[in-house]
Amino acid sequence: MARRPSRQPRSPAVWGARAALALAATALGYAATVRSIADAVRAQQPERGYALAPGDARVLANLAERWSGPDATAAQRARADVLARGALRRDPSAVSAVATLGLDAQIRGDTAAARRWFGYSEALSRRDLRTQLWLIEDKVARGDIAGALRHYDIALRTSRSAAGILFPVLGGAIADPTIRSALIRTMAGEPAWSPFFVADVATGDNDPRAVALLFQGLSSAGVKLDDRARSQVIARLVQNDAIDAAWAAYESMRPHARRTEARDPRFRAQLADPTPFDWQPVNDAGISVGIQRGEGGGVVDFVAPASVGGSLLRQFQWLPPGDYMLEGHSIDVNQPPQSQPYWTLTCGDGRELGRVEVPSSARANGRFSGRLTVPADCPTQNLSLNARPSDSVGGTVGQIDRLWLRPAARAAR
Repeated sequence: MARRPSRQPRSPAVWGARAALALAATALGYAATVRSIADAVRAQQPERGYALAPGDARVLANLAERWSGPDATAAQRARADVLARGALRRDPSAVSAVATLGLDAQIRGDTAAARRWFGYSEALSRRDLRTQLWLIEDKVARGDIAGALRHYDIALRTSRSAAGILFPVLGGAIADPTIRSALIRTMAGEPAWSPFFVADVATGDNDPRAVALLFQGLSSAGVKLDDRARSQVIARLVQNDAIDAAWAAYESMRPHARRTEARDPRFRAQLADPTPFDWQPVNDAGISVGIQRGEGGGVVDFVAPASVGGSLLRQFQWLPPGDYMLEGHSIDVNQPPQSQPYWTLTCGDGRELGRVEVPSSARANGRFSGRLTVPADCPTQNLSLNARPSDSVGGTVGQIDRLWLRPAARAAR
């Protein structure tokens, strides 16, 4: 049986080389692990990151940013400057460190140095929010509105958190016509943040008149606006009794609308987000109302449970004083006289100006009409279709496919 060759012992040099490689690999692994841990904690816990990797430029920059916070003392800011300069010696492109030096210079009153630091920061990257915020303030202080809005645009394009900071400020600033005009020019380029700002400003606490003017300017500039946002602003204007501004905003949406008559007499629009000046179905207390497509237009289909009354459909009016005719056509209205639906025109203060009954559709082929008068002391009105509580098991059921409210002189022609 042949003997297997014996292994030759390795020399001390070979073992030394292997040991050195193993130590090197261990050192590299340890360094990589430390760096990974430091990266993981440097933003949320910069002190711990500094303890793990005191020579890492990013860790130094993050700790410097922490020490230069809004409540920092002069000593803390001095410490932040030392850390920031240390970060820049290791990595001249550490944007956060540059921004810290710029902010601390501004707080010490050295605006010239702050401009140099923030200019350098923006040259490195346009994504640093502190840099963009400072540049906005600097442009505002210089009266450079176009420049300020350019940095607004950059910040909102590059930072997810910028909207929460800048939208309220921008929304409050649009009351200034100069700023509003400049903002319209910026938004005409349709930046990605524009629809979000439109939605935010439509429901904010800012002046609804200014928002309406912004929306009209954007529409004139060819910017497509969300109907919901426009409807919300018009509703806010009506609630604030700014009826002239509300109607102007509405006309920009519906160019052919007339304030002297009810809009959409054949219910063709079927809007997802109606304004107060449009038909608004009322679905409440078990009442079900919908506007559906029909032959030659739309049909208002309504169902109110037995013993339930109230508004079914309404439209806000801004009619001038005078006499008006209300005319319409019903389908499948079969309630007894005491349970038949009816139309009312009420003043904004709640006074009822008149009502027109909707009799059985079998009568006069479903047609109904009545005369109403708007007095001089009633600047706004509400037109509504109403259900009476019914004893019928099926409740109040029917359809309206036509409804006109217009000056009596025109109706007589």
